[in-house]
Amino acid sequence: MKYVLAAAMVILAGFSAFAGTGHAEDMIVCASTTSTQNSGLFDYLLPLFQKKRGITVKVVAVGTGAALEIGKRGDADVLLVHAKDDELKMVEEGWFVNRHDLMYNDFVIAGPPSDPAGVRGMKDAKEALGIIASAGSVVVSRGDDSGTNKKEISLWSGAGIDPRGKAWYLEVGQGMTKTLRIAGEKQAYTLSDRGTYLSVKDKESIDLAVLVEGDPLLYNQYGVMAVNPEKHKHVRAKAAAAFIDWLISEEGQKAIASFTDGKGNQLFFPNAGK
Repeated sequence: MKYVLAAAMVILAGFSAFAGTGHAEDMIVCASTTSTQNSGLFDYLLPLFQKKRGITVKVVAVGTGAALEIGKRGDADVLLVHAKDDELKMVEEGWFVNRHDLMYNDFVIAGPPSDPAGVRGMKDAKEALGIIASAGSVVVSRGDDSGTNKKEISLWSGAGIDPRGKAWYLEVGQGMTKTLRIAGEKQAYTLSDRGTYLSVKDKESIDLAVLVEGDPLLYNQYGVMAVNPEKHKHVRAKAAAAFIDWLISEEGQKAIASFTDGKGNQLFFPNAGK
């Protein structure tokens, strides 16, 4: 977690020229997940928003845990993350305001096409992890307190297994793309959001297959919220609100729905207000 936050601070340093100066509302910082960045979603959405409102959005792509800490420090104006329980708790604590469900996709358990643990086609993610653990098959974990990592840990806990410290369990402290790449190289199992898996599998020549999917526990909700200006008076509250309003508007929701991996696969499904 320390090196994830350190990396985020390096990224934020590049934005220091505007991050805490005045109240110019033509540029905001969005702390978000690596999945939204690596999938290409922001590259697709942000030019549409900038054309509409004239506001530039600079993205700091880190794990959700690190993004939430960045927001609490006031080093971002808006967050787009996927750890709903944590988000709601921090809204209740007063750190964030104007939170909305935005979109969803799902998590999958990916692994070697040869599937040495024999979990292909299973619908129960916890049971599948138990079988993988019993087989001693290598599992690569993001290990970065991201939303994906939080989901993975909750699945292990539900299965009654603590994988940490086991010889077959590798925590890499990396974003989703690098974690998938490492899992592919090691022919290991890993939990991934489907959007990143689909968007990078062929591009990165990652030799992994989706083996476990369809469990309701693998549902992956994304939310958007603004940093509370009462906590950090320097944040660009009006521009952050404009960005949130556009994302949850009919136009923004249609834009999210129209984003694909280039092969016709929709990567995120809008659900603001539903």
